[in-house]
Amino acid sequence: MKFSLTAQDPHSKARAGVVYTDHGEIQTPIFMPVGTAGSVKAVHQRELRDDIDAKIILGNTYHLYLRPGLPLLEKAGGLHKFINWDRPILTDSGGYQVYSLGENRKITEQGVIFKSHIDGSRHTFTPEGVMDIERIIGADIIMAFDECTPYPCDYDYAKKSMGLTHRWLERCVKRVNETHPKYGYEQVLFPIVQGSVYKDLRQHSAEFIANQNQQGNAIGGLSVGEPHEMMYEMTDLVCNILPSDKPRYLMGVGTPENILECIALGIDMFDCVMPTRNARNGMLFTTQGIINIRNEKWKDDLNAIDDELGGHVSTAYSKAYLRHLIISKEILGAQIASIHNLAFYLWLVRQARQKIEEGTFAAWKNKMVKIVSQRL
Repeated sequence: MKFSLTAQDPHSKARAGVVYTDHGEIQTPIFMPVGTAGSVKAVHQRELRDDIDAKIILGNTYHLYLRPGLPLLEKAGGLHKFINWDRPILTDSGGYQVYSLGENRKITEQGVIFKSHIDGSRHTFTPEGVMDIERIIGADIIMAFDECTPYPCDYDYAKKSMGLTHRWLERCVKRVNETHPKYGYEQVLFPIVQGSVYKDLRQHSAEFIANQNQQGNAIGGLSVGEPHEMMYEMTDLVCNILPSDKPRYLMGVGTPENILECIALGIDMFDCVMPTRNARNGMLFTTQGIINIRNEKWKDDLNAIDDELGGHVSTAYSKAYLRHLIISKEILGAQIASIHNLAFYLWLVRQARQKIEEGTFAAWKNKMVKIVSQRL
C-alpha cells in the first residue's frame, strides 16, 4: 500500500491524498460505508459501486467470525469473492464489539474470552488469533486488536487499558510479520491510538503507535459519548503526532459536522453506522440540513429528496413518497433512505477534497457545518 498527499489546505490542517491498494485507489478524505456482516444494510453492492461510488467498505471481524464463519469465507476465497466486491475492504478487529458485550466478556493479558451474542457459545480472541482471522477474511486493511475504553472512564483504568492495547499491538505486528496474505494481494495493519480523553495518555499512545512504523494509523476510543469538543481536542493532539505521510483513520465518526471538523484537523478516513442506521429510522442528511421524513410536514411534499445530489434516488423520488414508504414500514423505504444518506456522506467528503485542492476548504467548512447540522 502507498499513500501520497496531493494537496494541503492553506488555512487548516485538511489535506487531500490517495491511498493505493491492490483492489484500487481511494481518494481522501474518504467515508467508508459500514458492512458489518458482509452487507451494508439495505444497500446492494451494485448500488454501492455504481450509484454511490463507494471506494472502500468495512467488514467486522467479530460478526464475520461468528457468522457465516471462517471455513465458509476461506472456501469462498475471502470476503471480496463471497460478497462480490472488487474494491478495497477494511476490517475492524472486533475490539469495539467485544467492549460492547459488557458482562458477556472477560479481558485478560492473553486476550478476551466472550460469549456469542447469537447462541451464547464461548470464544477467545487473542491478538495473534485476530490477525489470523483477518487474514482469512481477506481485508486489504486490517485493524489491530485493541481494548476500547468507555466514556466516562477514570484515569487509572484508561492508562491500564492503553498499556494492554500497546502490548497487544506488539503481538499483532509480530504475527502479521510472520504470516502471509492468503489470497495473493497485500494486507496492511493499522495500529490504533487509545488513551480515552486524557492528553498525556493520548500523546504517549500516539507516539507509541507512530513508532510502530506501519503503513497507516487509526484513532480509536472516541465518539463513545464524550462531548464533541473533547473529541476534537484529542483528535487534534494525536494528528500533530502521527506521521503526515501516512493515512489517519478516525474510527466510528460520525455526524457530517464531526467529519468536516475532523478533516480540518488532518483526518483522512472515516466510518460510521449513522447514515444507514438513521436512514432506517427516517432521518435524512441532506445538502440543506437534516430531515425527519416521518414528520407530517413532508406528507404532501412532491419535491425530490435532494436536488443537489443528483443522479440517483435523491432526485428520483419525492419526500412524500419516501415518507409514505417509511411510515408504511416498506423495505424499499429503508433502501432509498440508506442509499440517499450514503450518497450524501460521499458527496460531502468529495466536496471537502475539491475545496482542499482549491485552497478554500476552511471558509467552506465553516459555512457547511452550520448548514448540515440544522434541522429542517
